[in-house]
Amino acid sequence: MDTKGFSQHISRQYNEDLEQIITRVMTMGGLVEQQLEAALEALVDGDQAKGEQVVTSDYRINAMEVELDETCTTVLARRQPAASDLRLILAVIKTITDLERIGDEAERVGRMALHLLDEDRQRSPMAEIAALGENVKGMVRGALDAFTRMDAEQAVRVAQEDIKADAQYDSIIRHLVKYLEENPKSVPPVLDIVWATRSLERIGDRSRNICEYVIYFVRGKDVRHTSFEQMAEEATGDRH
Repeated sequence: MDTKGFSQHISRQYNEDLEQIITRVMTMGGLVEQQLEAALEALVDGDQAKGEQVVTSDYRINAMEVELDETCTTVLARRQPAASDLRLILAVIKTITDLERIGDEAERVGRMALHLLDEDRQRSPMAEIAALGENVKGMVRGALDAFTRMDAEQAVRVAQEDIKADAQYDSIIRHLVKYLEENPKSVPPVLDIVWATRSLERIGDRSRNICEYVIYFVRGKDVRHTSFEQMAEEATGDRH
């Protein structure tokens, strides 16, 4: 873990508390990545065991969010952090919320995958869906890496991948809508694929959120609801 962006304190325990919080965030992130990987295998490859695994394991991510949130609340109450320490705790609280929601979306993908038959997959743009899945999986990994190192510039690069994810999602939805128009009796399975694809797109959005929290911690700037150009300016300190 890179602690270059953290304040150092007279209290060794305080330093250790902050470092342990970040370590636990990364442990939670690793579990979320595993869930997403399993969900994609269930959706794209039809691995029923992986689908069941995702559906039955989501509680672990939920429990970690609750535990971390309680820890952060305790630090806020006991230490009354200011400046960068306060931004760190707030960034952690927001990040674990988005990680929990990524876990929820992965669980939804796994659940939808359990409804599909092999012929449903054969009639769907699974290659495109797999490409979207790989893209958002990379975004999750990149966002977590940026968070670990508190690297604002990497956070911008990862966040910009959301443009590609949105375009992939739009292309898949257009394909599925066209298929539904030609095959109206296929509504139930196609809707399952639509919801699963929507969840993948939302995972990209959540990953971008995490990147925004990194920039908030490093630069003290709230870049939510801004353009990518503005985000990059705040992350680098450049003004054009």
